Amino acid sequence: MLVNCVAYQDGRKLADIPKEEIGKYVKRPDCFVWVALLEPSPAELQEMREEFELHELAVEDASHGHQRPKIEEYGNSMFAVLQAVELKGDDLQLGEIEIFVGPNYILSVRLHSERGFQGVRTRCEREPQLLKHGAAFVLYALMDAVVDRYFPVLDALESKLEQIEEQIFKKNTARSNIQALYGLKQKLMTLKHAVDPLMEATGKLTGGRVPQLCAGMREYFRDVFDHLQRIHATIEGIRDMQTTAIQVNLGMINLNETEVTKKLAGWAAIIAVPTLIAGIYGMNFKSMPEYDLPYAYPICIAVMLALDIALYLWFKKIKWL
Repeated sequence: MLVNCVAYQDGRKLADIPKEEIGKYVKRPDCFVWVALLEPSPAELQEMREEFELHELAVEDASHGHQRPKIEEYGNSMFAVLQAVELKGDDLQLGEIEIFVGPNYILSVRLHSERGFQGVRTRCEREPQLLKHGAAFVLYALMDAVVDRYFPVLDALESKLEQIEEQIFKKNTARSNIQALYGLKQKLMTLKHAVDPLMEATGKLTGGRVPQLCAGMREYFRDVFDHLQRIHATIEGIRDMQTTAIQVNLGMINLNETEVTKKLAGWAAIIAVPTLIAGIYGMNFKSMPEYDLPYAYPICIAVMLALDIALYLWFKKIKWL
């Protein structure tokens, strides 16, 4: 579906144009066309390929989707793939943003992502002095918007880890804590797989041999690269804290098992004393002198109780019970 098709010249919007007039505007000097598509059909992609003379391999990647984040050069044009990570309740929803960039055009394709980029278009049109850089500035603005949307996701994952940490020392929460920590680990890896390849690709736009299309935009792409580095460092920090939390949780499980073992051992000892005494006097040997005592039974019961009480108080003192 076609979302927008707008022509710009010298940093200012000329007009919303029908897609049939794209060819007329891209031939103008200092003019470029920005087209936004949402979930395009193969026929729409083919139509854009013919209008902008897109490379067939880039179009093939865009039509298949599910691409790893990357930035590739095709002659004097570029093809970028970014992953949009959005929170939907407690789950992460993955989308894909594919961007074709040339000297006189930029084509953005949005797949499986609910949030659009109208705010990016408004920002670009509000800064004509920067929009004079042409399609390269729009590429930066789109990348910056996608990366900035990672921060709320990261904040939510940090808050989730803090909630889990508060539950670690509560009783009977070990299993649920482990499940929550592994769920958090999955989400962190999802975000990491979106950030790390993009950070590597963006680094190529900030130093060394920079594509001619982005030669005047190094500082701006360096800003995106810095944001990605911050996100990467935060992800690694959360992963370290998560590993520690898992170890502490497993330690609490072992500690709880030890406490249960101590209690069982203590009660077993308390029960063993009267069992031993009753077993000895239950052997019914005629020569046992205690049988003839007039108070043998109450004395035996009293000895059992005294020993059990002594053991109980001792185990309480050493915190086995």
